Amino acid sequence: MAPEPLSQKEIEDRLAELPGWAVRDEERITRTYTFDKHLPAAVMLLHIAQIQDELGHHADLSLSYDQLTVSVNTHSVGNAVTDLDFELARRVEAIAPGHGARTAGADR
Repeated sequence: MAPEPLSQKEIEDRLAELPGWAVRDEERITRTYTFDKHLPAAVMLLHIAQIQDELGHHADLSLSYDQLTVSVNTHSVGNAVTDLDFELARRVEAIAPGHGARTAGADR
């Protein structure tokens, strides 16, 4: 069954369950994590890549020295936000603490 775009209300409701995630450009959900150093950020990126392959759904990942940004939507439904995007976001949230990830801008 093909994914269906979520309504604005459905997106807002799901975002309430994922602190730190937000809608960007009205068509994707995004979160930026901060790390103490580069290596933990890079390792988390690789862990996310593994999850993406398991789900068959991929985000845009942007790595800098101590930050990793995850940004996702569903291309097959016109770049809208779907349940697939929230499943990936939940999986990323589940692994983030193990990598020492914090919300960007949070106190170190």
